[in-house]
Amino acid sequence: MESDELLLVLLQRATHVTLQVLGTELADLGLTASERNVLANLADGRPRTVSEIGVAAGVRPTTLTGVLDRLADKGLLTRTARSGDRRAVEISLTAAGARSADRVAKAFKAVEVRALDGVPASAVKQARRVLKALAES
Repeated sequence: MESDELLLVLLQRATHVTLQVLGTELADLGLTASERNVLANLADGRPRTVSEIGVAAGVRPTTLTGVLDRLADKGLLTRTARSGDRRAVEISLTAAGARSADRVAKAFKAVEVRALDGVPASAVKQARRVLKALAES
């Protein structure tokens, strides 16, 4: 029998549990959930503008500024003017930031693998579609 519990309530619960697990596993990095989110989105090493990170991380630019400030203060990223458009600020990871981002991305993947163990691939694929639709709404 399917639960009639609201999908967004379940999503909120899953988010809180996931953040707690990640917070515990990555506690020694001293990062907030928002900082981990940004690093996970930069883990591929590709520089991005603030607006690109905001879209990828699902964070408003005004909120993101503080997160980026803290990560820069920790020596994990740098800001530079984008070549060809000095108005656009490009965010890049430092060597320490790349190590932290790699660790965050690996922790995200490990938590996901553990949480979805035994869930059919077709259900995971459908869940990705649902979550993307919610994020884009």
